[in-house]
Amino acid sequence: MTAEIIQLLASPIHRYEGRPADGPAPAPAGELVPAVRIRAGLGIEGDRYYAKPAHRDASITIMSASSLPPGAGLVQARRNILLAGVPVDDLIGKVLTLDSGDGPVRLHLRRRANPCAWMDVVIGPGQFKAMRGKGGARCVPLDDGLLRVGPVKVAITDA
Repeated sequence: MTAEIIQLLASPIHRYEGRPADGPAPAPAGELVPAVRIRAGLGIEGDRYYAKPAHRDASITIMSASSLPPGAGLVQARRNILLAGVPVDDLIGKVLTLDSGDGPVRLHLRRRANPCAWMDVVIGPGQFKAMRGKGGARCVPLDDGLLRVGPVKVAITDA
């Protein structure tokens, strides 16, 4: 199966802290990237969740592009990988293998990445409810590797 990595985000900071009514912190320059280096069990190098013990079972987040309204992307949703052509929300408990040309990277989709009230502020009113059940997945990377924006080969297997 082939699909496409639409966007990749590796952000060193948390932007959605405090109350949504106060607005998010400014986005750091360069958090949308053309490629990410993934480390097994640790996450994406340079990302805010990289090697954090509390996030070892959820260090990478992935989302289907079809879950977002037109014009919204990873800067708003705060997921690491935006993928077109794969029903991410239906794959909880599975292993998703992505190969964008530099070798396969396996991600164990451990649990849902539920949306939060920030979606109503950063994407638009009603998006928090609209995205329920479509917020993507929190993953454990099983391999070291590199993922790039663009076409990607996909395989789905049982964990």
